[in-house]
Amino acid sequence: MAATQVTESTITVGGQTLFYRQATPAQQAPRLSILLLHGIRFSSETWLNLQTLSKLAEAGYRAVAIDLPGLGRSKEATAPAPVGEPAPGSFLKSVFEALQIDQAVVISPSLSGMYSLPFLFQHSDLFKAYVPVAPICTDKFPATQYAGVKVPTLIVYGDQDAQLGEVSLNNLKNLPNHKVMLMKGAGHACYLDKPDEWHLGLLDFLKSIE
Repeated sequence: MAATQVTESTITVGGQTLFYRQATPAQQAPRLSILLLHGIRFSSETWLNLQTLSKLAEAGYRAVAIDLPGLGRSKEATAPAPVGEPAPGSFLKSVFEALQIDQAVVISPSLSGMYSLPFLFQHSDLFKAYVPVAPICTDKFPATQYAGVKVPTLIVYGDQDAQLGEVSLNNLKNLPNHKVMLMKGAGHACYLDKPDEWHLGLLDFLKSIE
């Protein structure tokens, strides 16, 4: 089978240029769109090197990984909120529109919680599913707000991530339609520590929501 090709391009969001990488199935129309965000020390290159983009495309999905404002190859763009504070929920909505995504699974590690959580609460209809990986900002929203969101959710964290892993789990488990994937022996960026387990768990979850 030919290796999956990952393309590079840019979109304009709020007058700013954002870089992204994309992989799509070679033989068929995509079953779902997956939007991959990233943490503060990472970028879309993380998902390229880890082969998450190609594995998702090989499984029949359209996988798009963006570089968030101020990071990776979107360094010139400015973030719509200070680090540690929720960004406007309209930011990722504009990303969806620029990428021509109607509905997607959003994978959101660490720092990217400042973008994905406000988006989840304001535009849950645009989510096919949500995969938070020890995101920040979970404590900025009340339990009642989580309780009103019915989006299928896979909460992922490493058991060595005593701080953000535990805090995010305690808040995210208020989402009524959730499963938990605890990665033993893995730290904050648990997908880097256990890539095979990460890909297996993610693909199983994606199959379950189709």
